[in-house]
Amino acid sequence: MSKFPPASPASPASAAGVSAQSAVLAPVGRSLLYLVIAGVAWGTAGAAASLVFRVSDLGALALSFWRCAGGLVLLLGALALRTRRARPANAVEPRRRRLIRILGTGVGLTVFQSAYFAAVEATGLAVATVVTLGAGPVLIAVGARLTMGERLGRGGLAAVAGALCGLAVLVLGGESGTVRPAGIVLALLSASGYAAITLLARWLGRSGGGDSLATTAWAFAIGAVGLLPMALAEGVLPQTEDPVRVLWLLAYVAAVPTALAYVLYFAGAAVVRAATVSVIMLLEPVSAAVIAVTVLGERLTTATVLGTGLLLSAVAALAWTETRAGRRPSRV
Repeated sequence: MSKFPPASPASPASAAGVSAQSAVLAPVGRSLLYLVIAGVAWGTAGAAASLVFRVSDLGALALSFWRCAGGLVLLLGALALRTRRARPANAVEPRRRRLIRILGTGVGLTVFQSAYFAAVEATGLAVATVVTLGAGPVLIAVGARLTMGERLGRGGLAAVAGALCGLAVLVLGGESGTVRPAGIVLALLSASGYAAITLLARWLGRSGGGDSLATTAWAFAIGAVGLLPMALAEGVLPQTEDPVRVLWLLAYVAAVPTALAYVLYFAGAAVVRAATVSVIMLLEPVSAAVIAVTVLGERLTTATVLGTGLLLSAVAALAWTETRAGRRPSRV
């Protein structure tokens, strides 16, 4: 019989195992938190835009341009203040991959935002939102399965289905929508742009490298350049009797649901499975609905309560599934 007692749970070997597992789980949990914050922040953009439209004649495309341009200015300031020591250790990546990341993200972001606003104009807010945000998780789940072999499993598929039902109830409940083919095509184009940037972030994130702050800044630069001609045609400078309020609202849109939210989004999307990302970002309409009731004075309806409950349940279920997947040992 050995003279030495068996290793206790507090032995160095088991402590190393716990530390290794924590190192795997920490990025997933942190990334889920990033995505939740980004989704909630995106929901406040709609309320801010609604207030801008109330007090000025600024159009949707012009607002989207200022959103990209303002976010770009803030991120350039952040990049200038960041020292080389503060630069992420995994931020250095091959030039070809960096070019793919920047161009793909910038073009996808521009298509996503511009096509969505055009869909709203063509077929109405309710239908455009349901088709864009509803098609997004489906396109992402299929794309992730075909390109990266990611699986959701039965629980994940049930959560996605529940999220889509909740979205439909939340947006369409008590609201009539007119379905027009041109608007549906534009909404699907918007969903494709959203799916593309999500899949690209996840695909590149799996092999490491990349700087979410720099990627977001480049994406906004491409978006601002692409949107400028349409913004000029629509009227890029707002006419208003309350310029200070409009400036504050534009500053908020550029800072919180744009610069902050997109940096967190790209950081989280690089770690979390693509289909899970798409469902968590459905917190955007939940956040918008809560703000509409509590801040803008809109009436609380049964559809709002039911749809919000379904969406939050789906997000919680997928977050739990994601953390469980992170606990499983990888197969070599």
